[in-house]
Amino acid sequence: MRSTITSEFQQVAIEQERLLAPLSDSLPLAQSGLDSLSFAILVARLEDCLGVNPFAAAPPAQLPPTFGEFVRLYENFRG
Repeated sequence: MRSTITSEFQQVAIEQERLLAPLSDSLPLAQSGLDSLSFAILVARLEDCLGVNPFAAAPPAQLPPTFGEFVRLYENFRG
């Protein structure tokens, strides 16, 4: 799952012409280089790829502060 998420981060950054910071578990998402539109695209793509969207749950999940927590959110949501 981590490799899919990493790949999608990279692909969205390329398509949106964003400079993506090196992805590490401690990287704050606010410093990743993606903007809000990029994250919306990313979440939609991950839903297509992984079949889950933790942000559509009730109550909706908040965007985690770091890349590592973002990955864990998907891993935990998928079960």
